[in-house]
Amino acid sequence: MRNAYIHSSGFFVPEQVIKNDYFDKLLNENVSDWLEKHVQIFERRWCSENESTSFLAKQAALQALERGNVNPEDVDLLIIATDTPEFISPSTSSKVQYEMGLINAGTFDINTACAGFVTALDTAAKYIKADERYKTILVVGAYAMSKFLNKLDKKTANLFADGAGAVVLKSTGSIDQGYLASKLITMGEYYSYMGIYAGGTNQPITNEIIEKNEHLLTIAKKFPPEINPNTWSQIALDLCVQAKITLDDVKMFFFTQININSIWETMELLKQPREKAQTSMHYYGYTGSACIPIAFEDALKQNKFGRGDIVLFIGSGGGLAFAGSAFRY
Repeated sequence: MRNAYIHSSGFFVPEQVIKNDYFDKLLNENVSDWLEKHVQIFERRWCSENESTSFLAKQAALQALERGNVNPEDVDLLIIATDTPEFISPSTSSKVQYEMGLINAGTFDINTACAGFVTALDTAAKYIKADERYKTILVVGAYAMSKFLNKLDKKTANLFADGAGAVVLKSTGSIDQGYLASKLITMGEYYSYMGIYAGGTNQPITNEIIEKNEHLLTIAKKFPPEINPNTWSQIALDLCVQAKITLDDVKMFFFTQININSIWETMELLKQPREKAQTSMHYYGYTGSACIPIAFEDALKQNKFGRGDIVLFIGSGGGLAFAGSAFRY
């Protein structure tokens, strides 16, 4: 029996801190009170002019390798999950592979928006389970959405932030550790609700597009408020059935960090205490495909779980994509 387990992890956020009062001044209105009361975001980190997605990914990945005492040449595969890529082409992972000296690693990017990290985690685990040539895989969720924000759009600018989180998955023959279950769902009918819609083949960037800010992140329609809690809770139940565990066996839940109220509502639907769900948006903002590994690191630093504990990762993002995965850490 081959399985994949989380060997080590790391994260990185830029040094530049953007507090809520930045938007009060920029928009000439009080948005701080709403942010702090309704979404509980107090500050976020944004890249500097010279920082980009590959830089964030590299820093988080280096920390994960260092913590796990893993040499760059030992990595067999690098998967980067992002929807703020370094380039449209080639992949962000190819640049990171080169800069990190991962000379034996194949690479590819995954874009399922903010569900990307969990999708990549699932993909990497199955590579290890299916093929004995893959013993060490580096998975990174990276996000530099500040580069795609209209700073005057209060629906988006004050929520989104930058960062990266990484894990090293390694193979094991133990049945007492590692991957337990996974589930992917897509509701494609919501593809036009939120995204960056210019820059691809559907709508190349033109001067007119830039003048209208249509090359930046757009929330075109409002998602049904119940969609995340209902879907997240169902994924959690499905993962438990697959893994032959109960919700009470789960030590920690790591959900997409875009809305704290959706997290609380999900925990109520699952009849689980709130303290079992990590919330890390308060000082990092919403970091998309990086938010779940950042929340994982945040909880790990606070000693909220340890080796042998079962954790659930459940992410959602534009598309509309959902991904869930259960691991025994």
